[in-house]
Amino acid sequence: MNYGLIGEKLGHSFSREIHEKLGMYPYELREIPKGELDAFMTARNFAGINVTIPYKTDVIPYLDGLSDLAREVGAVNTVVNRDGRLYGDNTDVWGLISLIRRMRGDLSTYNMAYRDCSDAEFLINTTPVGMFPRAGSSPVDLSRFPRLRGVVDAIYNPLQTRLLLDARQRGIPAENGLWMLVAQAMKSAELFTGQPIDPAVTERIHAELLFEKRNIVLIGMPGSGKTTLGRLLADKLGRTLIDTDKEIVERAGAPITEIFATGGETAFRDLESRVIRDVSETGGLVIATGGGAILREDNLAALRSNGILVYLDRPLDDLLPTSDRPLANEKEKIRALYNVRRPLYENAADLTISVQGTPENTARTIWEKLK
Repeated sequence: MNYGLIGEKLGHSFSREIHEKLGMYPYELREIPKGELDAFMTARNFAGINVTIPYKTDVIPYLDGLSDLAREVGAVNTVVNRDGRLYGDNTDVWGLISLIRRMRGDLSTYNMAYRDCSDAEFLINTTPVGMFPRAGSSPVDLSRFPRLRGVVDAIYNPLQTRLLLDARQRGIPAENGLWMLVAQAMKSAELFTGQPIDPAVTERIHAELLFEKRNIVLIGMPGSGKTTLGRLLADKLGRTLIDTDKEIVERAGAPITEIFATGGETAFRDLESRVIRDVSETGGLVIATGGGAILREDNLAALRSNGILVYLDRPLDDLLPTSDRPLANEKEKIRALYNVRRPLYENAADLTISVQGTPENTARTIWEKLK
Protein backbone atom coordinates (compact mmCIF):
# COMPACT_ATOMS: atom_id res chain seq x y z
CA MET A 1 0.00 0.00 0.00
CA ASN A 2 1.06 3.62 -0.41
CA TYR A 3 -0.56 5.15 2.68
CA GLY A 4 -2.59 3.61 5.47
CA LEU A 5 -2.94 2.51 9.07
CA ILE A 6 -1.57 -0.66 10.61
CA GLY A 7 -2.67 -2.30 13.83
CA GLU A 8 -3.92 -5.60 15.16
CA LYS A 9 -7.63 -4.68 15.33
CA LEU A 10 -8.96 -1.73 13.31
CA GLY A 11 -12.72 -2.18 13.28
CA HIS A 12 -13.16 0.93 15.44
CA SER A 13 -10.99 3.22 13.33
CA PHE A 14 -12.16 6.41 11.57
CA SER A 15 -8.73 7.05 10.05
CA ARG A 16 -9.54 6.06 6.46
CA GLU A 17 -12.56 8.39 6.41
CA ILE A 18 -10.46 11.28 7.70
CA HIS A 19 -7.64 10.86 5.19
CA GLU A 20 -10.08 10.30 2.34
CA LYS A 21 -11.76 13.61 3.18
CA LEU A 22 -8.43 15.27 2.45
CA GLY A 23 -8.51 13.88 -1.07
CA MET A 24 -4.72 13.82 -1.32
CA TYR A 25 -4.02 10.08 -1.61
CA PRO A 26 -5.70 6.67 -1.20
CA TYR A 27 -5.58 5.38 2.36
CA GLU A 28 -6.25 1.88 3.61
CA LEU A 29 -6.56 -0.01 6.86
CA ARG A 30 -4.29 -3.03 7.23
CA GLU A 31 -4.85 -5.39 10.14
CA ILE A 32 -1.59 -7.19 10.86
CA PRO A 33 -1.40 -10.19 13.21
CA LYS A 34 1.52 -9.98 15.64
CA GLY A 35 3.45 -12.69 13.86
CA GLU A 36 3.37 -10.80 10.56
CA LEU A 37 4.66 -7.39 11.64
CA ASP A 38 8.30 -8.30 10.95
CA ALA A 39 7.62 -9.25 7.32
CA PHE A 40 5.58 -6.09 6.74
CA MET A 41 8.14 -3.70 8.21
CA THR A 42 11.09 -5.47 6.63
CA ALA A 43 9.53 -5.25 3.16
CA ARG A 44 9.12 -1.45 3.55
CA ASN A 45 6.50 -1.56 0.82
CA PHE A 46 4.73 1.68 1.67
CA ALA A 47 5.19 5.45 1.32
CA GLY A 48 3.77 6.36 4.70
CA ILE A 49 1.83 4.65 7.48
CA ASN A 50 0.15 5.43 10.75
CA VAL A 51 0.63 2.93 13.55
CA THR A 52 -1.80 2.05 16.33
CA ILE A 53 -2.22 -0.51 19.14
CA PRO A 54 -0.22 -2.63 19.79
CA TYR A 55 2.67 -1.67 17.49
CA LYS A 56 3.66 1.88 18.48
CA THR A 57 6.82 0.64 20.17
CA ASP A 58 7.27 -2.57 18.18
CA VAL A 59 8.00 -0.67 14.94
CA ILE A 60 10.89 1.35 16.41
CA PRO A 61 13.64 -1.27 15.82
CA TYR A 62 12.83 -1.19 12.08
CA LEU A 63 13.35 2.56 11.75
CA ASP A 64 16.43 4.38 10.48
CA GLY A 65 15.61 7.59 12.34
CA LEU A 66 13.33 9.09 14.96
CA SER A 67 12.12 12.61 15.60
CA ASP A 68 13.17 14.11 18.92
CA LEU A 69 9.55 13.93 20.07
CA ALA A 70 9.16 10.25 19.20
CA ARG A 71 12.44 9.47 20.95
CA GLU A 72 11.34 11.36 24.04
CA VAL A 73 7.95 9.65 24.39
CA GLY A 74 9.24 6.26 23.25
CA ALA A 75 6.42 5.62 20.81
CA VAL A 76 5.82 6.07 17.08
CA ASN A 77 2.49 6.48 15.32
CA THR A 78 3.71 7.83 11.95
CA VAL A 79 6.36 6.29 9.68
CA VAL A 80 7.53 7.89 6.42
CA ASN A 81 9.51 6.01 3.79
CA ARG A 82 12.13 8.32 2.29
CA ASP A 83 13.93 6.50 -0.53
CA GLY A 84 13.90 3.23 1.36
CA ARG A 85 14.81 4.67 4.75
CA LEU A 86 12.15 4.76 7.45
CA TYR A 87 11.67 7.72 9.75
CA GLY A 88 9.36 7.65 12.75
CA ASP A 89 7.47 10.48 14.40
CA ASN A 90 4.68 10.90 16.95
CA THR A 91 1.76 13.09 15.89
CA ASP A 92 -0.45 11.83 18.74
CA VAL A 93 1.27 14.25 21.10
CA TRP A 94 0.73 17.08 18.65
CA GLY A 95 -2.95 16.15 18.36
CA LEU A 96 -3.39 16.00 22.14
CA ILE A 97 -1.79 19.40 22.62
CA SER A 98 -4.03 20.78 19.87
CA LEU A 99 -7.10 19.41 21.67
CA ILE A 100 -6.08 20.90 25.02
CA ARG A 101 -5.46 24.27 23.40
CA ARG A 102 -8.87 24.03 21.72
CA MET A 103 -10.36 23.61 25.19
CA ARG A 104 -8.50 26.83 26.02
CA GLY A 105 -6.30 24.87 28.33
CA ASP A 106 -2.60 25.01 29.16
CA LEU A 107 -1.23 22.10 31.13
CA SER A 108 1.35 24.37 32.73
CA THR A 109 -1.49 26.06 34.64
CA TYR A 110 -2.78 22.82 36.14
CA ASN A 111 -1.64 20.92 39.20
CA MET A 112 -0.58 17.54 37.82
CA ALA A 113 2.23 16.19 39.97
CA TYR A 114 0.93 15.05 43.35
CA ARG A 115 1.93 11.63 44.54
CA ASP A 116 -1.62 10.37 45.19
CA CYS A 117 -3.06 12.39 42.25
CA SER A 118 -6.11 13.41 44.28
CA ASP A 119 -5.26 17.10 43.81
CA ALA A 120 -4.97 16.79 40.02
CA GLU A 121 -6.85 19.47 38.10
CA PHE A 122 -6.66 17.97 34.61
CA LEU A 123 -7.16 14.30 33.75
CA ILE A 124 -6.21 12.63 30.45
CA ASN A 125 -7.23 9.05 29.68
CA THR A 126 -5.01 7.38 27.08
CA THR A 127 -6.08 3.81 27.89
CA PRO A 128 -8.64 1.85 25.81
CA VAL A 129 -10.94 1.49 28.85
CA GLY A 130 -14.41 2.55 27.73
CA MET A 131 -13.83 1.95 24.02
CA PHE A 132 -16.25 -0.11 21.95
CA PRO A 133 -16.89 -3.00 22.06
CA ARG A 134 -16.40 -2.71 25.84
CA ALA A 135 -18.10 0.64 26.32
CA GLY A 136 -19.76 1.57 29.58
CA SER A 137 -16.71 1.29 31.84
CA SER A 138 -14.50 4.06 33.18
CA PRO A 139 -10.80 3.92 34.09
CA VAL A 140 -11.25 6.08 37.21
CA ASP A 141 -13.77 7.25 39.78
CA LEU A 142 -13.97 11.03 39.39
CA SER A 143 -15.13 11.47 42.97
CA ARG A 144 -11.46 10.93 43.89
CA PHE A 145 -10.52 14.17 42.12
CA PRO A 146 -12.42 17.04 43.78
CA ARG A 147 -10.27 19.74 42.12
CA LEU A 148 -10.73 18.61 38.53
CA ARG A 149 -11.18 21.44 36.01
CA GLY A 150 -10.86 19.49 32.78
CA VAL A 151 -11.04 15.94 31.36
CA VAL A 152 -9.80 14.58 28.04
CA ASP A 153 -10.52 11.04 26.88
CA ALA A 154 -8.43 10.01 23.87
CA ILE A 155 -11.19 7.54 22.92
CA TYR A 156 -13.45 8.67 20.08
CA ASN A 157 -15.60 5.57 19.63
CA PRO A 158 -18.02 5.98 21.35
CA LEU A 159 -18.19 9.75 21.10
CA GLN A 160 -19.09 9.97 24.79
CA THR A 161 -17.48 7.43 27.09
CA ARG A 162 -18.64 6.78 30.63
CA LEU A 163 -15.72 8.93 31.80
CA LEU A 164 -16.91 11.91 29.74
CA LEU A 165 -20.53 11.44 30.80
CA ASP A 166 -19.46 11.37 34.46
CA ALA A 167 -17.37 14.51 34.01
CA ARG A 168 -20.13 16.45 32.27
CA GLN A 169 -22.67 15.43 34.90
CA ARG A 170 -20.31 17.03 37.43
CA GLY A 171 -20.07 20.20 35.36
CA ILE A 172 -16.44 19.56 34.39
CA PRO A 173 -15.41 20.56 30.83
CA ALA A 174 -14.68 17.34 28.97
CA GLU A 175 -13.77 16.38 25.40
CA ASN A 176 -13.39 13.12 23.50
CA GLY A 177 -10.47 12.18 21.27
CA LEU A 178 -12.07 12.95 17.90
CA TRP A 179 -10.39 16.34 17.54
CA MET A 180 -7.09 14.78 18.59
CA LEU A 181 -7.56 12.05 15.97
CA VAL A 182 -8.29 14.51 13.18
CA ALA A 183 -5.50 16.89 14.20
CA GLN A 184 -2.88 14.13 14.36
CA ALA A 185 -4.06 12.83 10.99
CA MET A 186 -3.55 16.27 9.47
CA LYS A 187 -0.04 16.40 10.92
CA SER A 188 0.64 12.91 9.55
CA ALA A 189 -0.58 14.02 6.14
CA GLU A 190 1.87 16.92 6.22
CA LEU A 191 4.68 14.46 6.99
CA PHE A 192 3.52 12.12 4.21
CA THR A 193 3.31 14.80 1.53
CA GLY A 194 5.54 17.63 2.69
CA GLN A 195 2.61 20.01 2.12
CA PRO A 196 1.15 22.25 4.87
CA ILE A 197 -2.56 21.85 5.63
CA ASP A 198 -4.76 24.84 6.41
CA PRO A 199 -6.11 24.67 10.02
CA ALA A 200 -9.57 25.36 8.55
CA VAL A 201 -9.41 21.91 6.95
CA THR A 202 -9.05 20.34 10.40
CA GLU A 203 -12.13 22.24 11.58
CA ARG A 204 -14.14 21.18 8.53
CA ILE A 205 -13.25 17.49 8.70
CA HIS A 206 -13.86 17.34 12.45
CA ALA A 207 -17.31 18.92 12.08
CA GLU A 208 -18.26 16.64 9.19
CA LEU A 209 -17.12 13.50 10.98
CA LEU A 210 -18.83 14.45 14.23
CA PHE A 211 -22.15 14.96 12.45
CA GLU A 212 -21.80 11.78 10.39
CA LYS A 213 -20.99 9.61 13.42
CA ARG A 214 -23.55 11.06 15.84
CA ASN A 215 -26.90 9.29 16.11
CA ILE A 216 -30.09 11.33 16.07
CA VAL A 217 -32.13 9.83 18.92
CA LEU A 218 -35.83 10.69 19.09
CA ILE A 219 -37.49 10.49 22.51
CA GLY A 220 -41.01 11.33 23.58
CA MET A 221 -44.46 10.06 24.45
CA PRO A 222 -46.17 7.21 22.58
CA GLY A 223 -47.90 8.80 19.61
CA SER A 224 -45.59 11.83 19.47
CA GLY A 225 -44.45 10.93 15.95
CA LYS A 226 -41.03 9.44 16.60
CA THR A 227 -41.24 6.75 13.92
CA THR A 228 -42.81 9.00 11.28
CA LEU A 229 -40.34 11.83 11.86
CA GLY A 230 -37.49 9.36 12.15
CA ARG A 231 -38.30 7.98 8.72
CA LEU A 232 -38.40 11.47 7.20
CA LEU A 233 -35.05 12.38 8.76
CA ALA A 234 -33.45 9.10 7.73
CA ASP A 235 -34.59 9.58 4.14
CA LYS A 236 -33.31 13.17 4.06
CA LEU A 237 -29.89 12.26 5.48
CA GLY A 238 -29.48 8.90 3.77
CA ARG A 239 -29.30 7.14 7.12
CA THR A 240 -30.76 3.94 8.51
CA LEU A 241 -33.76 4.25 10.83
CA ILE A 242 -33.85 1.97 13.85
CA ASP A 243 -37.18 1.75 15.67
CA THR A 244 -36.38 0.14 19.02
CA ASP A 245 -39.95 -1.10 19.54
CA LYS A 246 -39.80 -2.93 16.21
CA GLU A 247 -36.42 -4.40 17.17
CA ILE A 248 -37.92 -5.64 20.43
CA VAL A 249 -40.81 -7.33 18.60
CA GLU A 250 -38.40 -9.02 16.18
CA ARG A 251 -36.16 -10.32 18.96
CA ALA A 252 -39.07 -11.56 21.07
CA GLY A 253 -40.94 -13.01 18.12
CA ALA A 254 -44.08 -11.58 19.69
CA PRO A 255 -46.00 -8.29 19.75
CA ILE A 256 -45.47 -5.90 22.65
CA THR A 257 -48.91 -6.66 24.10
CA GLU A 258 -47.95 -10.33 24.36
CA ILE A 259 -44.58 -9.53 25.97
CA PHE A 260 -46.43 -7.53 28.63
CA ALA A 261 -49.04 -10.27 29.07
CA THR A 262 -46.51 -13.07 29.56
CA GLY A 263 -43.60 -11.37 31.29
CA GLY A 264 -44.95 -8.06 32.53
CA GLU A 265 -43.37 -4.65 32.10
CA THR A 266 -40.07 -5.77 33.64
CA ALA A 267 -39.50 -8.35 30.91
CA PHE A 268 -40.25 -5.74 28.28
CA ARG A 269 -37.92 -3.16 29.85
CA ASP A 270 -35.09 -5.68 30.16
CA LEU A 271 -35.34 -6.55 26.47
CA GLU A 272 -35.65 -2.86 25.59
CA SER A 273 -32.40 -2.13 27.47
CA ARG A 274 -30.54 -4.86 25.57
CA VAL A 275 -31.80 -3.51 22.25
CA ILE A 276 -30.84 0.07 23.13
CA ARG A 277 -27.37 -1.01 24.24
CA ASP A 278 -26.79 -2.89 20.99
CA VAL A 279 -28.10 -0.29 18.54
CA SER A 280 -26.26 2.54 20.32
CA GLU A 281 -22.91 0.97 19.47
CA THR A 282 -23.33 2.02 15.84
CA GLY A 283 -23.02 5.66 14.80
CA GLY A 284 -24.74 7.60 12.05
CA LEU A 285 -28.24 6.25 12.69
CA VAL A 286 -31.64 7.77 13.33
CA ILE A 287 -33.07 5.98 16.38
CA ALA A 288 -36.76 6.17 17.32
CA THR A 289 -37.13 5.00 20.91
CA GLY A 290 -40.10 3.71 22.85
CA GLY A 291 -41.87 6.10 25.18
CA GLY A 292 -40.36 4.54 28.31
CA ALA A 293 -36.78 4.28 27.09
CA ILE A 294 -35.80 7.21 29.31
CA LEU A 295 -36.90 5.44 32.50
CA ARG A 296 -33.55 3.69 33.00
CA GLU A 297 -30.31 5.61 33.45
CA ASP A 298 -28.37 2.87 31.67
CA ASN A 299 -30.54 3.41 28.59
CA LEU A 300 -29.79 7.13 28.61
CA ALA A 301 -26.05 6.50 28.99
CA ALA A 302 -26.09 4.10 26.04
CA LEU A 303 -28.12 6.46 23.84
CA ARG A 304 -25.86 9.39 24.75
CA SER A 305 -22.70 7.46 23.98
CA ASN A 306 -23.07 8.20 20.27
CA GLY A 307 -26.24 10.26 20.14
CA ILE A 308 -27.90 13.62 20.49
CA LEU A 309 -31.29 13.24 22.19
CA VAL A 310 -34.19 15.10 20.58
CA TYR A 311 -37.41 15.37 22.60
CA LEU A 312 -40.55 15.54 20.46
CA ASP A 313 -42.88 17.62 22.63
CA ARG A 314 -46.36 16.96 21.29
CA PRO A 315 -49.31 18.58 23.10
CA LEU A 316 -51.20 16.22 25.41
CA ASP A 317 -54.49 16.76 23.58
CA ASP A 318 -52.88 15.54 20.33
CA LEU A 319 -51.68 12.25 21.83
CA LEU A 320 -54.09 9.48 20.88
CA PRO A 321 -54.43 6.02 22.47
CA THR A 322 -52.54 3.23 20.70
CA SER A 323 -53.87 -0.30 20.89
CA ASP A 324 -50.44 -1.94 20.65
CA ARG A 325 -49.01 -0.02 23.67
CA PRO A 326 -50.46 -1.43 26.91
CA LEU A 327 -49.45 1.64 28.92
CA ALA A 328 -50.97 4.10 26.46
CA ASN A 329 -54.12 2.42 25.14
CA GLU A 330 -56.52 4.73 26.98
CA LYS A 331 -56.71 8.52 27.19
CA GLU A 332 -56.48 8.56 30.98
CA LYS A 333 -53.41 6.33 30.90
CA ILE A 334 -51.79 8.72 28.43
CA ARG A 335 -52.54 11.68 30.70
CA ALA A 336 -51.00 9.94 33.71
CA LEU A 337 -47.91 8.94 31.73
CA TYR A 338 -47.55 12.45 30.33
CA ASN A 339 -47.56 14.03 33.78
CA VAL A 340 -44.88 11.66 35.02
CA ARG A 341 -42.67 11.50 31.96
CA ARG A 342 -42.66 15.01 30.56
CA PRO A 343 -40.05 16.30 33.07
CA LEU A 344 -37.96 13.18 32.40
CA TYR A 345 -37.95 13.88 28.66
CA GLU A 346 -37.07 17.53 29.25
CA ASN A 347 -34.18 16.63 31.56
CA ALA A 348 -32.83 14.00 29.17
CA ALA A 349 -33.07 16.07 25.98
CA ASP A 350 -30.21 17.85 24.26
CA LEU A 351 -32.79 19.47 21.99
CA THR A 352 -36.56 19.95 22.42
CA ILE A 353 -38.81 20.30 19.38
CA SER A 354 -42.44 21.35 19.57
CA VAL A 355 -44.40 18.99 17.31
CA GLN A 356 -46.81 21.19 15.37
CA GLY A 357 -48.07 21.30 11.81
CA THR A 358 -47.21 18.63 9.27
CA PRO A 359 -44.58 15.94 9.87
CA GLU A 360 -42.57 17.40 6.99
CA ASN A 361 -42.48 20.82 8.66
CA THR A 362 -41.46 19.32 11.99
CA ALA A 363 -38.74 17.24 10.34
CA ARG A 364 -37.48 20.38 8.60
CA THR A 365 -37.35 22.18 11.98
CA ILE A 366 -35.34 19.32 13.52
CA TRP A 367 -32.93 19.37 10.60
CA GLU A 368 -32.40 23.13 10.85
CA LYS A 369 -31.77 22.91 14.59
CA LEU A 370 -29.31 20.06 14.15
CA LYS A 371 -27.40 21.94 11.48
